[in-house]
Amino acid sequence: MITAEARAAARPSHRRFRMLLRANLMVGALIILALVCLAVISLFWTPVPPAKMQITHKLQPPFGFGLLGTDQLGHDVLSMLMAGCWNSLSISVSAVAIGGTLGTIIGVSAAAERGLFEALVMRACDVIFALPPILSAMILGAFLGTGRSTAIIAIAVFMVPVFARVALGSALQAWSRDYVLAARAIGNTQLAITLRHVLPNIMGSIIVQATIQLGLAILTEAGLAFLGLSVPPPAPTWGRMLADAQTYFHVAPWLALLPGLAIALTVLGFNLLGDGLRDLLDPREATR
Repeated sequence: MITAEARAAARPSHRRFRMLLRANLMVGALIILALVCLAVISLFWTPVPPAKMQITHKLQPPFGFGLLGTDQLGHDVLSMLMAGCWNSLSISVSAVAIGGTLGTIIGVSAAAERGLFEALVMRACDVIFALPPILSAMILGAFLGTGRSTAIIAIAVFMVPVFARVALGSALQAWSRDYVLAARAIGNTQLAITLRHVLPNIMGSIIVQATIQLGLAILTEAGLAFLGLSVPPPAPTWGRMLADAQTYFHVAPWLALLPGLAIALTVLGFNLLGDGLRDLLDPREATR
């Protein structure tokens, strides 16, 4: 039996834990907000047009010519990072939105139908998990050609089974609740119960999962761009900046370090935001 003294001693550590989680949420939100603002600004203004070559000023170090220097063709690195931020975020958000929507629909449908349909959904998820998104993009690229659409479809296909499993597990728990059983007892259809009772109660888990998967989508898009399977040149992306910089790493290491830091910061921001949202939207996690 837990005594009053033990509970009192546990309260300070519990408060510190809660403050840490709130700090994660705030820091993650600030990082992502700053990146979104940077991406939107890049649509209207960059210090130099990202595609403009200045050969006479190539491989200039940071603060030598421009704030963050230039690459091997004289492109302004800061302008490329800003434009690459928009390309990376827009592809990742689009892919997660498409994959999350389709996966959630499939998951809640499987939870409502159960039986053979649920088994087929789970086996299909296993098959898709066996194909990494980069391999999927290479296969799609052979048929569709490389580009933004190929990257979005490849990442979205990989996201569908992730959201389908999360939605299925959460929806099965919701279907066992008393309020759902009561709704079935008074004659509500499966569609009505799913829309009115099941879906609203699992949205917290879906939102948290979407936030975390955005970090993975950023990494995947960078990998696809590194292989030349994302947005084609001259539009800059962080992954292709890394690919172009590997030849000049010993001469101009900032060409690789800066986009690498941008990718790491973005993934960190989404992970912190996801951890904070998990605590905010799921009280059981906070209790645990």
